[in-house]
Amino acid sequence: MAPQALASDTVAPSANTATPIHHLVVIFDENVSFDHYFGTYPNAANPSGEPPFYAAPDTPSVNGLSGSLLTNNPNGANPQRLDRSKAVTPDMNHNYTPEQQAVDGGRMDNFINTVGRGNPIDLDYYDGNTVTALWYYAQHFALNDNAYCTQYGPSTPGAINLISGDTAGATVYSSNQTTGTAQVLQPGSKNFPTNAVTQNGVDIGDIDPYYDSASKGMTMAMSGKNIGDLLNAKGVTWGWFQGGFANPNAKDNNIAGTDETTDYSAHHEPFQYYASTANPNHLPPSSVSMIGRTDQANHQYDITDFFVALQNGNMPAVSFLKAPEYEDGHAGYSDPLDEQRWLVQTINQIEASPDWSSTAIIITYDDSDGWYDHVMPPLVNGSNDPAVDVLGGKPVLQNGTDRAGYGPRVPFLVISPYAKHNFVDNTLIDLTSVVKFIEQNWGLGSLGPASYDTLAGSLMNMFDWHLNNPPVFLDPTTGEPVTPDAQPQIVHGLTYLSLNHYAQNLDVILREAKGVARFSYQGHDVAIDERSGKVTVDGEPVHLKAPLIRSNGVWMVPVDEIDPLIGAQMHTYTAGNLTFYLFSPEDTD
Repeated sequence: MAPQALASDTVAPSANTATPIHHLVVIFDENVSFDHYFGTYPNAANPSGEPPFYAAPDTPSVNGLSGSLLTNNPNGANPQRLDRSKAVTPDMNHNYTPEQQAVDGGRMDNFINTVGRGNPIDLDYYDGNTVTALWYYAQHFALNDNAYCTQYGPSTPGAINLISGDTAGATVYSSNQTTGTAQVLQPGSKNFPTNAVTQNGVDIGDIDPYYDSASKGMTMAMSGKNIGDLLNAKGVTWGWFQGGFANPNAKDNNIAGTDETTDYSAHHEPFQYYASTANPNHLPPSSVSMIGRTDQANHQYDITDFFVALQNGNMPAVSFLKAPEYEDGHAGYSDPLDEQRWLVQTINQIEASPDWSSTAIIITYDDSDGWYDHVMPPLVNGSNDPAVDVLGGKPVLQNGTDRAGYGPRVPFLVISPYAKHNFVDNTLIDLTSVVKFIEQNWGLGSLGPASYDTLAGSLMNMFDWHLNNPPVFLDPTTGEPVTPDAQPQIVHGLTYLSLNHYAQNLDVILREAKGVARFSYQGHDVAIDERSGKVTVDGEPVHLKAPLIRSNGVWMVPVDEIDPLIGAQMHTYTAGNLTFYLFSPEDTD
């Protein structure tokens, strides 16, 4: 069964919003290019033994992998489908300069030799039989196929761009602040980490935050403001919630079971680079009611604090979520299946909460890991530093040198009652489009001329404020839809699903008014009288040999009877003791 709605009072946000969104949850996963997860969307191979995915009728296509990109790829090898048995892969090179070299001035033909480190697996991709949940979320909500990292490079610049849009103004230290012995390291000095910070004081690589007791080796502090400062100034509740924050030494294994990984990664925690928003000693919130508000935790929390706040009706207005490392999707120590489990468990809980009606969930990624994507990112801010840049171009941002962007294309989804249904948006956006949405929704103003937020595209085309999408509950292991209310039944050899379950799995919006439930599928309009159980299709009454039945107050639909009337075909998939019921148009093989 899916999670039930939580019985708790909802704390009203502390500021008015420009949209019906009063709670924004940003799930910031790791290291995936768009083509790596969505290259063949919405067409999955559906081999036997893997969770199947069947696209709903009229599902829009994406700018993905097709034609010669699959059969005569310019990289000298062709992309191959990775199945669930190959969920664990090596990590690719995703540094600032190699990523620029990979795109080769727009020819997109140098991935294997640069970011792939000679391994053609760099071109390979998953489909809806492995990243099943993400494909189902795209089916029911909104996906953008024109979203990019703000600049080239790995996790740290990606995380900093998500909250400030500005990786300039970095200061390097010999250790973290809590050691009491940290010294400033000047550019050009011996051992200065030029792989992470340029001579111009710009972050282009991974380096731990200065204001974090868990940081090791040389560290970095950032100047300027971030979105947390703007939220504090406006009195809006917010927090960054990360796996392992309460115990940075905790470790877990991914599905391979061979690589015990520390749950917490300091260089994935962007607010710890700023004195104003850091919690150097990882202090817990003073109480549940203070989560999201300013106290000793200073808005930096363990991931478990988010779920405690959610259960107690105290979800902050803006929440950034970072999974424990083994579940964050990063190749090498995580994988799509561990990532899927955490994503689904998290989203199921949010959808079951009273706050769902005013919530938007964003899923996106800090960088591409160097995985192949066939689209050349638009160069909106150039940089011609010969020490690190190969693409050239002139900076347009204040302090824009060494901040070449946009970087690689990444997945970007919006899950919300107000997200457009089964929609693919082509609007040009980047990570700072999240910043821009927060700024506009809560009336915060901009971070200034050095921030990419001044160039960011809008997320508004992914929403329709007249919609009221129902939640979609998925199975954490398979990613398949599960019943939102009553369990399926087999009666006299016929399959009965609840009306809500049937509508969810058909990927249609069920509309209820004046005691009649309606939905459309394959051009057929279905109406079910919830008082009598009578059914009409395209305005004509239909006689069902097996009638609808009532079970615990829920109408159960004989799908074997309804399917032929609307041109649907049922497929079943069994995993363990669960059977999943999936549907496609009749002409699907």
